Amino acid sequence: MKKTRQNGFVLILVIVAIAVVGVQMSVLTDIANTMQFQSQYAYLKACERNLLASGLVWAKENARKKSSEIFDKTIQLDVSKLNIRDSALDVTINIASDKDAEVRIDTSCSRSRQTLRETGKYRIELHDQQETTLRARKSPAGD
Repeated sequence: MKKTRQNGFVLILVIVAIAVVGVQMSVLTDIANTMQFQSQYAYLKACERNLLASGLVWAKENARKKSSEIFDKTIQLDVSKLNIRDSALDVTINIASDKDAEVRIDTSCSRSRQTLRETGKYRIELHDQQETTLRARKSPAGD
């Protein structure tokens, strides 16, 4: 009796191994892309918080001076010293009463192909010069 050879078995085993490795590479690539997206989004949210805080502090200091040249105008602040690439910060101050000012802050920051733009309206309570804490809250309208 002749023994039959199984030359095709090794070839099929190699093809299956290559297919399994290809599927694993695809899954790992998807996971890496998701992690990159999430880390960029977290970076952009942190940049947005920094821009927002800077805008609120600037608005409070200038609203306290009650200079008529800044009210009801959109002022684009220079944010180059914050080292946030492709970012912008626009602030508009409206005086609601002697004790309150309404501030609209538009922020924009980008990283690679992701851009985060936010707009918010805040009320600033104006107090005397001794108080250094910033009291700002988002308007009840949810803007």
